Amino acid sequence: MSLPRPPVRPPLTVLTVLAALAASVAAPAQAQTTLALSSWVPPSHTLSEVQKEWCSLLEQKAAGKVKCNVLPRAVSAPPGTFDAVRNGLADLSFTVHGYTPGRFATTQMVEFPFMGNSSEATSVAFQRMYAKYPAFAEEHKGVKVLAVFTHGPGMAFNTKRPVLKLDDMAGMKWRIGGGMVNEISKALGMNVTLKPAPESYELLSTGVMDGTLFPAESVESFKIDKVIRHATAFPGGLYNTSFVFMMNQAKYDAMPADVRKIVDEMSGEFAARMMGRGWDKVDRRGMAFMQAAGVAFTQADPAFVAAIKAKTTGLEDTWVKAAEAKGLKDPKKVLAEYRAEINKLEK
Repeated sequence: MSLPRPPVRPPLTVLTVLAALAASVAAPAQAQTTLALSSWVPPSHTLSEVQKEWCSLLEQKAAGKVKCNVLPRAVSAPPGTFDAVRNGLADLSFTVHGYTPGRFATTQMVEFPFMGNSSEATSVAFQRMYAKYPAFAEEHKGVKVLAVFTHGPGMAFNTKRPVLKLDDMAGMKWRIGGGMVNEISKALGMNVTLKPAPESYELLSTGVMDGTLFPAESVESFKIDKVIRHATAFPGGLYNTSFVFMMNQAKYDAMPADVRKIVDEMSGEFAARMMGRGWDKVDRRGMAFMQAAGVAFTQADPAFVAAIKAKTTGLEDTWVKAAEAKGLKDPKKVLAEYRAEINKLEK
């Protein structure tokens, strides 16, 4: 009588392969999202560094589901960055609202003179207004806004002479970045040209421009310490510049729900505060850098401040009309609320 033959078992190596295949079918490998970061300022600039810091933190919180790729060069000149992110040429970047004149109106609210002495305070206050009033978001359709923010208080730098009063600004050629600062400088009778910040060194060193309006950090960031000779600071800043930190909307929408949740948690005030704190830090460093470089430093006196206020008061009325046309209800009230929020944050 013959005994039944035992079943033939495949070799262990085959079992291992089959098990691995079965596991891969049952639990497919998790796709990783790669974000392409673009920056149009130098890698050492606070905007580049904070953007990378934000993305690195996202990588950690998402436990490997997101990877950030810093592009070797900007995908667009600064004025085209908003559209570059919207169209997917980059997944993550920032831009200055005023680099595209006429496109953004509500955001000019944060750019008036004497708003605040801390980028963190003005940035968080700006973000709170953005979150509260839908008209701000309406101007940013097409991208995922991570935060809006401002740089530190704007100063006046030049290669010619001390600026102690309005007349001292006349007769010099000034580079400005656009937005409300363009209107401010015109109201003050300045001869201005709109040019992006990275062009400042060449413009000043060749004598094409005599001065530029910048926050303190830009002296170091754009290496103009060797060409400027005079700096004038203003309480609360001569102006501010508004920025948007943004992500490609389609890339955001394609992320897993848990990763989108993390992005949302890291947006708004979280990101605005990161940008503001980073800027305040380099503004302090910029002031020390100016002193070391021998730049003559002047603080605008009350008479100078009063003269600027008298010349620029009408700009708020002009902005109110433009903001109303963009759907912002009661712009004067929103502006007053913004100022009050800054005062509260700076205490």
